[in-house]
Amino acid sequence: MTSDIKRRIDALWTEFCQGGITNPLAVIDQISFLIHARLLDLNETRDENREIRTGEPFEHRFKKDEQHLRWSRFRHLEAAEMLPLVQDEVFRHFRTTSASGATFSELMKDAKLMIQKPELLAKAVNMVHELPLTESGAKGDLYEYLLSMLTTVGTYGQFRTPRHIARFMVDLVEPNLWDKDGNPLFPVVGDPSCGTGGFLVSAMEFLFETYPSTKAVFDCAGREPGGMRKVGAGNLLEIHREHIRSGMLHGFDFDVIMLRFAAINLLLHGVDAPEIHCQNTLGPEFLDKFPSKAREGFELVLSNPPYEGMQEFENVHYGLLRQVKTKKTELLFIALILRMLKEGGRAAVIVPDGVLSGFSREHLQLRRLLVDQNRLEAVISLPSGVFKPYADDSTGILVFTKGGHTESTFFYDVQADGRSLDYKREPVGENDLPDCLARWRFRDEATDTDRTSKAFFVSAEEIRESAYDLSQSRYKELVYETEQYDPPRVILGRINVLNEEIAHDISEMEEMLG
Repeated sequence: MTSDIKRRIDALWTEFCQGGITNPLAVIDQISFLIHARLLDLNETRDENREIRTGEPFEHRFKKDEQHLRWSRFRHLEAAEMLPLVQDEVFRHFRTTSASGATFSELMKDAKLMIQKPELLAKAVNMVHELPLTESGAKGDLYEYLLSMLTTVGTYGQFRTPRHIARFMVDLVEPNLWDKDGNPLFPVVGDPSCGTGGFLVSAMEFLFETYPSTKAVFDCAGREPGGMRKVGAGNLLEIHREHIRSGMLHGFDFDVIMLRFAAINLLLHGVDAPEIHCQNTLGPEFLDKFPSKAREGFELVLSNPPYEGMQEFENVHYGLLRQVKTKKTELLFIALILRMLKEGGRAAVIVPDGVLSGFSREHLQLRRLLVDQNRLEAVISLPSGVFKPYADDSTGILVFTKGGHTESTFFYDVQADGRSLDYKREPVGENDLPDCLARWRFRDEATDTDRTSKAFFVSAEEIRESAYDLSQSRYKELVYETEQYDPPRVILGRINVLNEEIAHDISEMEEMLG
């Protein structure tokens, strides 16, 4: 991200606010529509050129009588002529085209242009046209910067997970494209409450950074402190590219506005056909509409589900209620994620502190399920303030594998995440995330026994004896330093001396003033 791109985004944002559209959700939604319109035209031009070179036909996004709806055409119109065209015909085209490389027709059913001033639309179109949407490195970052300006909670309580937290969680679980024998893997990654798609983008970026297109294959599972062990020859990423762009990433949410953000976000990060669907994943219809994904469809799930919400029993799939009978969404989503994972699949999930230490029957039932019937690998506490300005709640990250049983669990107390813990969330020097990641990757149950440290292990037996309490405070040992104080009479004597000195000074000042 260059300062010039930030300046352009800031100016575009200001233009909308001055034009009367001030709600952050609405501003990003309207800018997303314009970005989508430009991407449709850019991709159509790309495929037209390829067709000329190769002679291979493609599914056109614009029919012969729809050429006037292309960005390259309508952006040259006068403002008064552009507004009705975009408002009526371009948005109707959004809702009907299926050749945009993503499921946008599904997400555009209720889309509408909120811009009512022709001059605002013309200025916004010109400003979006100046954004570097053809530069692969910059276009994803510029949209992430735009999303970072989202300070409003969604309709159903969703909010954007900070990008560095999402990436940290991906680094914890380290998605693999190759097994230890050098055979290719094609993992399917999902998020049942994907919001703006941050976890899916972070997972894709991790793979592109970890497996560069070089002529060497490395064993990610056998990682050494100095790097990765070379195990063979070949192209690391090429055979996975199609899977990453169209089959690997799946996101679900019941807020269509957030889903539009997610689809654009993934598209700008190089995912040509993201599987993004408007769906209440806790409801019975999820299993009916997506049977291959709702039950044992994923090798990896990353999520920050909405919490402190309630779901009526009749709106929850009975299979989840069999796992934990509750209306609390933060508990239901854990049960859902366990159902979505394949045997041996892994998850990293953000939960409120109540999930870790709540004393209700439902909380205990859920924690018992994680410890006794699955492998609870890590509980990482996050400081309150990580999710400001949306929420002040203290939260933690659960890392678990489906199946088996827990023998011991890694605990880490993150006290700083590299950002200030106030509403500004500005970069600061203190950051425990790199240390947490290093301690996790090279963890050793035999040596990580110091309960006064930020990182330590707790046996499953001790967790059971503690009523399955997963809070850091239950197991961490605090070191208290003894402070020596003077006796109270000595302190009072000092106070009397100070009072006498003050009285003397006041008396001298009164004499000076006459």
